[in-house]
Amino acid sequence: MLLTTTINGRKKEILIKDDDYLLDVLRKEGYLSVKRGCDTGACGLCTILLNGSPILSCSTLAARAHGKQISTIENFPKEAKTFASYMTAEGAEQCGFCSPGFTLTVIAMTKELQDPTDDEIMHYLNGNLCRCSGYISQLRAIRNFMEEIKNENC
Repeated sequence: MLLTTTINGRKKEILIKDDDYLLDVLRKEGYLSVKRGCDTGACGLCTILLNGSPILSCSTLAARAHGKQISTIENFPKEAKTFASYMTAEGAEQCGFCSPGFTLTVIAMTKELQDPTDDEIMHYLNGNLCRCSGYISQLRAIRNFMEEIKNENC
């Protein structure tokens, strides 16, 4: 099958097999920020945005991306850098392995939720596992990041 999709704003045509997973196709195409973790859809390392919504690429057939927009962390350099500074300021820095998927989930959340509660943030992040730092410091960093995004949009 010829997969026609847009990755980080660039139109692509990629020859795939019917049973190829999106994670494998993206990594073969050189998008190595998309990480392989559990391969069961439980850890969130492989998170990408498909038409702006976070999905787990390890459990999504590549054919589902036909005609759609794929975004990896490379599509959001400014947001990723800003979010990383908030994570560092709150002592929530991580080893970096889960950062691309985690950051993409946070970026999607800023577009979807307005003034979320802590419970709503934690619910949105459900499925993004981090074994390096505590979730409380990440929660503070996310709140500060969302406040900056909110102020930029005012």
